[in-house]
Amino acid sequence: MSTRLYIKYMVSLRCKMVVKYELSKLGLHYVIVDLGMIEILEDITEEQRDQLRINLSKTGLELLDDKRSILIEKIKNVIIEMIHYSDEFPKVNYSDYISE
Repeated sequence: MSTRLYIKYMVSLRCKMVVKYELSKLGLHYVIVDLGMIEILEDITEEQRDQLRINLSKTGLELLDDKRSILIEKIKNVIIEMIHYSDEFPKVNYSDYISE
């Protein structure tokens, strides 16, 4: 079973590298490390979650827990990807693209 976690302020490749490093320090194996979201192969213990939260906060990143913050961060990351990492504009309205 895998665990999905969401991280605030994770907006660049450098952030991804930091998160991968912190996961490896805790002995956690990731499936996905994407902007604002990570998926870990294992179930994460409360102690590992707390240590990850502390380590990420030292680098300016924040582990998210509540659903509203997670949704807001997902929307922000879709917009960032749409503007900075896409070679072309979406062929639908921006609001439709974001809601998908």
